[in-house]
Amino acid sequence: MKSITVQNIKDTFQLEVLTGADRLDRIITRPRSHRPGLEFVGYFDFFPMERVQVLGRKEINYLLTRSVEERKLHIGNIVKYHPPCFIVTTGQEEIHYLTLFCEQEGIPLLRTAETTTEFIAKLDGYLVKALAPEMSIHGVCVNVAGIGILLRGKSGIGKSETAHTLIRKGHRFVADDIVVLKKLGPTTLLGTHNQTSREFLALRSVGLINVVRQYGRTAFQDETRIVLDIELSPWRENALNNELEVVPQFTEYLGIQIPHLEVQLQPGRDVAGLIEAAANNWYLKQLGYSAAEDFMSRIQNEMQS
Repeated sequence: MKSITVQNIKDTFQLEVLTGADRLDRIITRPRSHRPGLEFVGYFDFFPMERVQVLGRKEINYLLTRSVEERKLHIGNIVKYHPPCFIVTTGQEEIHYLTLFCEQEGIPLLRTAETTTEFIAKLDGYLVKALAPEMSIHGVCVNVAGIGILLRGKSGIGKSETAHTLIRKGHRFVADDIVVLKKLGPTTLLGTHNQTSREFLALRSVGLINVVRQYGRTAFQDETRIVLDIELSPWRENALNNELEVVPQFTEYLGIQIPHLEVQLQPGRDVAGLIEAAANNWYLKQLGYSAAEDFMSRIQNEMQS
């Protein structure tokens, strides 16, 4: 199971540490944070104790309206479960009572000046990506007109060269050689780089190039949602599908099925152009348009007339 530490969150969001500076190595394994509202009134049946606990104005103001004894009871009932940490938003200061409990239990207490809604949105987005199941595959990842594509094929088949052509056409490069895939949801697969190879593209006979320095910042992006899996393969006689509509095929990564296409290589074939066509065709299908169905409809109309 993937994990991060409270220190990672503290550094990422530049949080102020109020107590527990020596406990920032506590482990976080659950994506998304939790606001302990129902727990303050005694309902603990579904309390996600493994999550980061965020206290906004509502929670703090509620505690301030309670008597000292009630406040101790409400806070004590939560800290005894030892969540990874507490984060107070909007720079609230009347929390000395919470600080004491966190000190006693050794739980980090941090603070941010951001509003609760804005901070939780950023924190949850970070946690989902940081803790997402992931795998690495050999290939190239590009973004063609806003559509994330994974290019695969044997070493030396021309994946990087094809990506270079797409970059020169105005599309964006994401990763070369090692593509990291992250599962962000039941149907969402994210493609990114492994940090070490960030911005670098290896071209045979030329060598390593830095895409950003050579073609500008707009030629690169850190990540993209993968919606097409395209395999580049050697030309095979009589193997291409010339039907009006190609039978849908899929490749599965981390339990998510991605539409799969095979593009065979031969001198003279515009591989980059075919990939652009495949991306645009996928987009039109999402809008409910099928060129094959449109064509057959025209033929039927002509026959009827």
